[in-house]
Amino acid sequence: MVKFEADELSDVVKRLRRAQGQLGGIIQMIESGRDCKDVITQLAAASRALDRAGFKIIATGMDKCLAEERAGSPEAEANRAQLEKLFLSLA
Repeated sequence: MVKFEADELSDVVKRLRRAQGQLGGIIQMIESGRDCKDVITQLAAASRALDRAGFKIIATGMDKCLAEERAGSPEAEANRAQLEKLFLSLA
């Protein structure tokens, strides 16, 4: 499977930290009895942030697979197929 360096996914980590903060806020909203509409709006935003992080991880992996294919790596096709499957699991 494709391995990543930490710097390749720094923007993903930022998105995930933002989603983590949103989830904490959602929990506080529920515990304080906030309006359902406000809670759902924040939950949808957190869900989109997680989806975008997942798509960015897969896109980065696909870029690496294309580079491996150009370099003639035999694992490239298997990695690409696995990433495609992961992509579809998010869709």
